[in-house]
Amino acid sequence: MKYILVTGGVISGVGKGVIASSFGTLLKSCGLNVTSIKIDPYINIDAGTFSPYEHGEVYVLDDGGEVDLDLGNYERFLDITLHRDNNITTGKIYQKVIEKERTGEYLGKTVQVVPHITDAIQEWVERVSQRPVQGDSQPQVCIIELGGTIGDIEGMPFVEAFRQFQFRVKRENFCVAHVSLVPSPRSTGEPKTKPTQSSVRELRGFGLSPDLIVCRSEKPIGLEVKEK
Repeated sequence: MKYILVTGGVISGVGKGVIASSFGTLLKSCGLNVTSIKIDPYINIDAGTFSPYEHGEVYVLDDGGEVDLDLGNYERFLDITLHRDNNITTGKIYQKVIEKERTGEYLGKTVQVVPHITDAIQEWVERVSQRPVQGDSQPQVCIIELGGTIGDIEGMPFVEAFRQFQFRVKRENFCVAHVSLVPSPRSTGEPKTKPTQSSVRELRGFGLSPDLIVCRSEKPIGLEVKEK
């Protein structure tokens, strides 16, 4: 199993969902079976109780799961049927860990973010990535979209979990794609790379080095910008 983690920098809503879906479409055209996971670092259990004004429309899956609209993109782009567990939230992870603590599965240990929450995230990703989403065919590639931006306090447990996860599944089976904004201020009219450089530096500081950097820009960026 191969994993592609899609992260975002500079601003939220930079287009990670469409980029992740596009990666999946390209891989599927190569004959690979693709599944996807969307991570939302909010404490809500699911998107069912959200105001549409705050978070956009809720997408309802075949199994009744009320999830983020990005999962609708994945289903449409990849022609797959996802399950409610393909949407991970901080609330679901904490709920699972607290249930295990209440039933004594941690044998009286102090339950902490590291290692218990981070382990629960990794186990969830491994379990869901093996689940067929197109007939009975076993997925070969799992695309994971991490919501929010790198550096958000809500997403820190997930970033640490994936730092560990890259060694758990072996580095050659794990790819990080970082989606960032390259703004072009009207005053100068030229693309600015500093926000992307800072974002990548921050990601590296957390122990994740991007293999791909996807730049979103109003105008096509030249070779000089790419070299920076």
